[in-house]
Order: sequence, then structure tokens, then C-alpha cells
Amino acid sequence: MSPQAANRRLVKRLVLGCVLMFGFGFALVPLYDVFCEVTGLNGKITNTGPVAASEADTSREIRVRLIAVHNEAMPWKFGPQQNLILTHPGEMKQTAFMATNPTGRRMVAQAIPSVAPAEAARYLHKVNCFCFEQQVLQSGESVEMPLLFVVDRNLPEHIRSLTLSYTLFDISPEISSTEQVEKEQSL
Repeated sequence: MSPQAANRRLVKRLVLGCVLMFGFGFALVPLYDVFCEVTGLNGKITNTGPVAASEADTSREIRVRLIAVHNEAMPWKFGPQQNLILTHPGEMKQTAFMATNPTGRRMVAQAIPSVAPAEAARYLHKVNCFCFEQQVLQSGESVEMPLLFVVDRNLPEHIRSLTLSYTLFDISPEISSTEQVEKEQSL
């Protein structure tokens, strides 16, 4: 085989390799979501909204720990009113998180929840949660953010406690730029 033919063959293989790597990178997000759903990893909460009323299973008691994770870029004071809630599967529980904006400017935040162990995420139903909406606080303002949840009666027997954590992110820059674009478009 001539050197020119060998070079063409090598270039074709390299281009094919690049195309395959790009395609694999593009497919990673949906593949990761499927993997997390199948294995129960990542603690994503998918059960939100109204829940059909059911009788509580008083033979079991579940410990729900509530944690506020402080994102280094978020200056708000943020935490649960209660660190631990005892509940029975099927029982509706209500609590709240408190947030204060100590800065000198208006800020917008979004809370991202996570559940551990990840297997328990599918059994935690959030009926009403502050994480469903963006939280807007003026300078120095405080707010009580409600959380209403139910631990499903089908929670596996070996799970006796779970941790529900929230990380609060500052999304003010994204909101400000979106509002600016909307203003410019309306003119």
C-alpha cells in the first residue's frame, strides 16, 4: 500500500472516530437520565404535585432529615425550621425552610432538591414545595418557604430514614438578562 493511500485511510478513520465521539457525547445526557432512572442513583425527585389520600402505616416510623446546603456563590441565610421529622408512610407532613437575603440588592434563587438514599427518591412525594418556584427576595427581606410531603406507603422496609437536602442557587444574573431581553423586545 502506498503512503498516500495509507494516509487517506488514516484520515478516514480519524474523521469517523471524531464523528462517533461527538455522537456519544451528545447522547450522554439522555443515557445518564435512563441510567439514573433504572438504578435509582442521583436522588432526583420526580413525584411532585397532588397525592391521593391514603391511610398512614402506623406500624412503621421514618426519620426524614432536612438539610440546607450552602452554595458558595449564594450569600443567603437558608435552613430548615426542623432538622428532623418523624413520620409514618402515607402520612402528610408540613414544615418550612427559612431564607434571608442579607445583601444590599434584590436576588432571585432556585432550590434544587436531592434525596438520599437515592432509592428512596421515588417514594418521596412533594405535594407543595418552595423548589417548584423561583424565590425573589429584596434586600434584607426574609421569607418562610413551605414544604408539604408524603413518604409513600410502598417505601421498602429496609429504608428507615432518608435525607432531603436543598441547595439554593443564585439565578439573579439569568433572570436579569431575560428581563432585559423581554424589555427590549417590547419596545
